[in-house]
Amino acid sequence: MKGLIHIYTGNGKGKTTAAIGLGIRAYGRGFKVLMVQFLKGADTGEIHTLKKLEPEFLLYKGTEIKKFTWNMNEEELRVTAGIQQDIFNYAVDAAMCGGWDMVIMDEILGAVGTGMVDLKEVVRFIKDKPDNFELVLTGRNAPAELVELADYVSEIKAVKHPMEKGIPARKGIEN
Repeated sequence: MKGLIHIYTGNGKGKTTAAIGLGIRAYGRGFKVLMVQFLKGADTGEIHTLKKLEPEFLLYKGTEIKKFTWNMNEEELRVTAGIQQDIFNYAVDAAMCGGWDMVIMDEILGAVGTGMVDLKEVVRFIKDKPDNFELVLTGRNAPAELVELADYVSEIKAVKHPMEKGIPARKGIEN
């Protein structure tokens, strides 16, 4: 089976959730899944479940991000960019070495959008990608170059969210 490319993008809640759902479906059919998270911070509920599925469903987070990028000073942005590049390099090396049936790059589009990971490197990775694994990319504002290369593109649109009413993220629902 030829591995295809999926993008979950948009300003709505659920891109990571959709990618994890696809990963769980694949895992349930015997796939080995690697999920690499970019620009993620908080200890979220899904991490506890995914850790129980290792090593067949491996979650790699790198260093936890403590602030949103728009709240970082120049030094914090520089350090964070280096970390995101290291995470990307890990993901590419792991994907190209084989052994994974699905590779999920969660919030890679955010890392590209902030300039922390070079869009040209992501395009090159996709063009050089062997056919033996499914690739899933998530994040807001998918660049046209990546949309063009993808086989599936789903845009998740925000229509209504409890944060608009001042309701904070709830444990087990948003985190």
